[in-house]
Amino acid sequence: MEKRNPIILIHGLWNTSSIFSFISSKLDEIGIEYFAPTLDHSYGMTSIIDLTNTLNELIFEKYGLEKELDILGFSMGGIIGRYWIQKFNGYKRTRRFISIGSPHKGTLLAQLVPYYPFRGISEMKINSKFLRELAKNDFFLDDIECISFFTYWDLMVFPSWWTNLDLGEKVSVKIYKHRNLVRNNLSVEKIIRRIIM
Repeated sequence: MEKRNPIILIHGLWNTSSIFSFISSKLDEIGIEYFAPTLDHSYGMTSIIDLTNTLNELIFEKYGLEKELDILGFSMGGIIGRYWIQKFNGYKRTRRFISIGSPHKGTLLAQLVPYYPFRGISEMKINSKFLRELAKNDFFLDDIECISFFTYWDLMVFPSWWTNLDLGEKVSVKIYKHRNLVRNNLSVEKIIRRIIM
């Protein structure tokens, strides 16, 4: 089998890396290396910028500055991955970016949350300064294969189609519940298929 890039698995808010247990067991079966650190979101109080700084340090410790990687982010993890690609020279070493149920255009649920102390959640408000800045720099994704997975029945990211990046492939999965995007067999099979393509 050809050598494949290690995949960085980035979890979302109110999750730990264990949310990826269904995906990681499949990756183990097919022999693809992955790195799934647990980041401390502090219930949404930690800024996405700070979380990405932490992620960058962990990637540097494990893989240095140049090793080519694939990025897979679930929910808020997709936003962290997108920010890392743009702001930490990740675009120079990322071949594929898979985001799963990530509020790339914000979510109505975040509108109800005050900026202080919930800075991380507030950065996912619709039309937030943070998301506007990200969108302005999406040219960094131009040479990266981007795939967005979503379900129309997502009640965490609402409206659900706002999970999609403006570029790349969009894959709709017919399942209920946000977290099932990475825990339902149908969804996991589709994700794994894209990983090994």
